[in-house]
Amino acid sequence: MKNLMWCFIMITFAGLLVQCEADEQNDEIANLVDTPNGNNNLNPPPPGGGGNNGGNGGGNAGGGVIDNNVLDDRGLPLNVVSPADNALTAAKVELGRLLFWDPVLSGEQDVSCATCHHPDFGYADGRALPIGVGGIGLGPARRDGVNDDIGLVQRNSPTIVNTAFNGIDEQGNVNPNQAPMFWDNRANGLEEQALLPLHSFEEMRGHAFDEDETLEVIVARINAIAAYRNQFQQIFGGNNAVNSINIGQAIAAFERSIVANNSPFDRYARGDENALNPQQIQGLNRFDAVGCTDCHSGSMFSDYDLHTLGVPDNPLLGFSDVGANNRYEFRTPSLRNLNTTGPYFHNGVAGDLTDVLNFYRRIQGNGGGGPGNLNINPNVPRNQIDQDARNLRLNNNDVQAIAAFLQALNDESFDQQIPASVPSGLPVGGNIR
Repeated sequence: MKNLMWCFIMITFAGLLVQCEADEQNDEIANLVDTPNGNNNLNPPPPGGGGNNGGNGGGNAGGGVIDNNVLDDRGLPLNVVSPADNALTAAKVELGRLLFWDPVLSGEQDVSCATCHHPDFGYADGRALPIGVGGIGLGPARRDGVNDDIGLVQRNSPTIVNTAFNGIDEQGNVNPNQAPMFWDNRANGLEEQALLPLHSFEEMRGHAFDEDETLEVIVARINAIAAYRNQFQQIFGGNNAVNSINIGQAIAAFERSIVANNSPFDRYARGDENALNPQQIQGLNRFDAVGCTDCHSGSMFSDYDLHTLGVPDNPLLGFSDVGANNRYEFRTPSLRNLNTTGPYFHNGVAGDLTDVLNFYRRIQGNGGGGPGNLNINPNVPRNQIDQDARNLRLNNNDVQAIAAFLQALNDESFDQQIPASVPSGLPVGGNIR
């Protein structure tokens, strides 16, 4: 009798824990719903902090202060802005999450968006170059499972964390319809970006169908699944609710909800004087003084422009990636959450931040050489390399301080929920086990 009573107590307690977790999850989703002014309130202002992009931080005990005008209100906003025709709702975010994790969107139904954008790796994949179609496993352990002609994806997998803020200017303004996407800025807005990997031979399409059939086939697959049909109808309404536009909008809504805007730097910018340590304050001052902010500007630490740096090619590709405009131009990456999103540069040739900083010293002609350090791409003449990069004033003492400051831009409090199942019944995330 005592054993039965004890089992009853344990089952009740377990049920309460599950309910509490579900309630907490629902509360987090509810906070994403669009407010009447069109903004999505993601996080309340921290205690003692200001509102959106609060005032500059003050001193740090024993660590000096940030130089004048270095902060420039660079803390991330506390809310995101959606396009007028794609309001963020909890139901739409959850539909987008399912689509993001469902391999039904890929040609061979073995790859999902999450295969190369997984929360375990900061919504990147931890690889220099991704393996999409035909791959098995997750992250750095992923391998080619079929030994076919598809090969590697050409460029490093960027994180989707904070893509809601892509294109943010130095005044904190974001135009979600014009937000630049991909390493070559070939797409504008998450709605357009979400559909392009479906067309990619290496990433998701494979040999299953011709590129011009991609959306037609995927729409038909999703429309054949009753659970998806019902969700699309409830969220979007109208006839033929399952269509490529609505698929893109749902995935974009989910991606827009993955926000990390409470890093130590953000807290400092909002007034928490103890959020940065002395070395990080020194690093931020040097980051500004040596010229890094010429390109890594604003609250996402990117001007979102294309620049030629002469990063060496990744030898795994077997060819030279000429980038945008055939001039080896690639977009300035954000410096947020670098802790979980390496390796770095457009092709992942830099294994750590020291490699990155030493490469910049190599560009400016002030050191950066030595065994294992990156050489400038021999296909890029020095006079083609971005003038701002050549004018950097990094010295050897700056490397560790700036690397320490970059750690203050990490925030891993973003949504990392993985659905237990997807409506297609396929393995969640694709062949990642």
